[in-house]
Amino acid sequence: MNTTTESKIILITGASSGIGEATARHLAALGHTVVLGARRVDRLEKLAGEIRGAGGQVEIKSLDVTSLEDTQAFADFALDKFGRIDVIINNAGVMPLSPLHELKVAEWNQMIDVNIRGVLHGIAAVLPHMQSRRSGQVINVSSIGGFQVWPTCAVYSGTKFAVRAISEGLRLENKDVRVTIISPGVVESELAHTISDPDTKKMIDDFRAVALTPDAIARGIAYAIGQPADVDVNEIIIRPTAGGQ
Repeated sequence: MNTTTESKIILITGASSGIGEATARHLAALGHTVVLGARRVDRLEKLAGEIRGAGGQVEIKSLDVTSLEDTQAFADFALDKFGRIDVIINNAGVMPLSPLHELKVAEWNQMIDVNIRGVLHGIAAVLPHMQSRRSGQVINVSSIGGFQVWPTCAVYSGTKFAVRAISEGLRLENKDVRVTIISPGVVESELAHTISDPDTKKMIDDFRAVALTPDAIARGIAYAIGQPADVDVNEIIIRPTAGGQ
């Protein structure tokens, strides 16, 4: 196992697949202790077994980020186990894209609940602890959709614009807590599986012909974590070299 000079206690939401899973593997391989949360506990158990088999330190807990109580319990679980939280990666997200005229209001609300409220709940669960320690890092996963809007992306992009705004406000309000926004371009993940509109699904499949692997995002996150305490990497945009987005 390749250890860093300082092993950190790192919470990751949405850790059962995609960027969350890749980040858990990468950070554990670097010697950090990862605490993983997601709704699909069976996947977390499998992932944890593989991380432990490779010599990593990991704990898991069922987590629904749309519930403040659940998210607080996730943070409290880490505090009970390890006595501190050094980093939270608010990664959980959904992307059921569709044109607004399809009026998929339930899907709009799902994106608001997971992509915005989930991030706010993650912040609320750890911020008092980090402020009291005068140390910590909040990493929020946004998207290139937080910079640009495409047809079918209105609500999704709205949630990711919000993540960037919330993150910047958090940074400005805290002198001891580092805040980082990670904005991936197109990445191989399960996000597109949540798209119910058939025309949009076909468009996204074509869009993803050139895509980053989740491990590329994990390396960007590790870079931000690995900086000295007085260095706050505010924002990283990660795009595939061969793709426009």
